[in-house]
Amino acid sequence: MPDGGIKEDFPHMANTLAKLIAEKQIPPFILVGIENTERGRDLTGFSEVEADAEYCPLTDGAKNFRAFITEELVPDISTKYRTTNKKGIIGESLAGLFVMETFMLQPQAFDIFIAMDPSLWWNNFNLVKEAKNHLSQFLKEDKKLWFAGSGAEDISKHTRSLETIFKEAAPENLTWTYSDEPNEKHNTIFRATKEKALVWSLN
Repeated sequence: MPDGGIKEDFPHMANTLAKLIAEKQIPPFILVGIENTERGRDLTGFSEVEADAEYCPLTDGAKNFRAFITEELVPDISTKYRTTNKKGIIGESLAGLFVMETFMLQPQAFDIFIAMDPSLWWNNFNLVKEAKNHLSQFLKEDKKLWFAGSGAEDISKHTRSLETIFKEAAPENLTWTYSDEPNEKHNTIFRATKEKALVWSLN
C-alpha cells in the first residue's frame, strides 16, 4: 500500500481490513504500508508534458519504486511472515496512477489491483491512449482489477474512457469492474469506496 504511512492512509485502511476479516467477508491478508519519502517522484512514471513538472519530477521514479517493491520488499516480507503467492496493491490519486501503470506495464507484479481516482491525466493521459496496446499483450495469468472515478472531471473523463476500452478489449483472464462515483470528491472517494473494493477484490 503506497501512501501507507501512519499519518497517511494506513490507519483507516488497517481498521477496515481488520473489520472485514473479523466479519469473515474476506480471507486474512497482511497489510503492508509504505510511507512516502518523496511521493511525487516515486509514484509517477516519465512524462513528456512540461506542465506535469509543476506537480512531480519528470524522472520515471515509479520504475525504481516498483523495482524496490517487487525485488526487495516483497521477498523480505515472504521470508518473515507466513504468506502465499497472492499479492495485491491499492492506492488513490497518484498512488492510483502507480497502481494502474503497474497493471499495464508489469502485471506479473501483483494478482489484484485496486485504484481510486487514479491520476490518469499524467503525461497527457498516455496510459489511457496506450491501454488497448497493453491489453493486447497482456499476460495469460488470471488478474483482478477494481478501479473507481469520482466527480473530479479531470479524472473521471479518463476513468470512463478506460472503462469503455476494457469493455472492448479486456482479455478473458482479466476480471475487472469500474465503480463510477460521481457524487464523491477526489478527497472522499478512497474512504467511501474502500470497503466494497476490498470485498470485491479479495474474494
